Amino acid sequence: MFERLLTSIQNIFKIPELRTRILFTLGMLVVYRIGAHIPTPGINGEALSEFLQKQGGSLLGFLDIFSGGSLSRLTIFALGIMPYISASIIIQLLTVVVPHLTKLAKEGERGRKKIIQYTRFSTIGIALIQGFGIAVGLEQMNQGAFVLSAGWGFRLMTVITLTAGTGFLMWLGEQITERGIGNGISLIIFSGIVARLPSAVAQTFDLYKVGQLNIVMLVGLAALMVVVVAAIVFLESGRRKIPVQYAKRVIGRRVYGGQSTHIPLKINTAGVIPPIFASSIIAFPATIAGFFETPWIKEIGTQLSPGSVLYTLMYVGLILFFCFFYTAVVLNPVDMADNMKKYGGFIPGIRPGQRTSDYIYNVLTKITFAGSIYLAVVCVIPELLIYKLNVPFYFGGTSLLIVIGVGLDTAQQIESHMLMRNYEGFLGKGMAPLRGRNG
Repeated sequence: MFERLLTSIQNIFKIPELRTRILFTLGMLVVYRIGAHIPTPGINGEALSEFLQKQGGSLLGFLDIFSGGSLSRLTIFALGIMPYISASIIIQLLTVVVPHLTKLAKEGERGRKKIIQYTRFSTIGIALIQGFGIAVGLEQMNQGAFVLSAGWGFRLMTVITLTAGTGFLMWLGEQITERGIGNGISLIIFSGIVARLPSAVAQTFDLYKVGQLNIVMLVGLAALMVVVVAAIVFLESGRRKIPVQYAKRVIGRRVYGGQSTHIPLKINTAGVIPPIFASSIIAFPATIAGFFETPWIKEIGTQLSPGSVLYTLMYVGLILFFCFFYTAVVLNPVDMADNMKKYGGFIPGIRPGQRTSDYIYNVLTKITFAGSIYLAVVCVIPELLIYKLNVPFYFGGTSLLIVIGVGLDTAQQIESHMLMRNYEGFLGKGMAPLRGRNG
């Protein structure tokens, strides 16, 4: 197996186009990591970083994960790619309820380009608002201890710097998607999360050296990681296939249809959106409460901090809610049944029309429930390890889902390039092809 993997890696660099794409992707990610260490002008970086490290359970600490540590240092990429993700999700949700966007979504390539343009404009708008909020917040936190020279000059410089950083990252991600390998936006988030892995591993072994972790706990932690990663890979690739039969139709002298296919319904249709939304919503009041000295407000913040029973219950509940909500937005059983009926398709044993939509809805509800439970378990495991067992568990649930999901999608694209040019994939001949989240 190891020799086959080495052969596959060697074959990757034998394909000129694939080699160029991979090297381009790596080069762009290096540019991103260099920019993640360029500080924003007018900031006391050391004092701010020390303060934000104490806010690990707040919204700031949560967002710092996705910026690869840039937020805690307030570099030019402090906002990261989150404004783009927020804009994409908002536009996607509005596509369902706004007739103009719904029409664009059905116009093919022209409509897709227009929606992308709206997403870009929305990204800049969100970045401007967030940049201004950060500038004003820094001036007010700790009596302005983090700002070298407060005033509108500082605010304007901060807004321009952070917005330009997000705009550059958005462009960088699009360049990777077009000229590199994999989804550029996802790979930027991926690299930011993975960049913090070496320090986390070093911290874990430091705790082992000082006796806070024993060898049994280290082995148990490694075994748990292997099990969780295997479960995520299996379930992220999982599909519930609904068989569909198309009746034969004679049009002129040609016969159409008569074939069997299936509708692949993902176990986790919503991806990482539910835990991101759930964490953001719960962390927001905890962050606001951290800026007040009133006892009852601080108590609310404490109860909504990671590790508390209330936080865990709300976290799981919101993950379940957003799983069903997002799946309902993305997949419409009535439309699926109507399209199937229009082209002469039917599910064996199920009548076309209302019966078909009801059947798809029931299947979708069951697998969405299973997927939401899986997401909740993966996201709660780190909370239990960190706050109950005092284990420095590096990958949070959301981070682990992103890393594995992006890794699967990128590996699938690389394997597709290899198979197109008659090279074996990662698994060799006779093995099922690697399947990512969208495969």
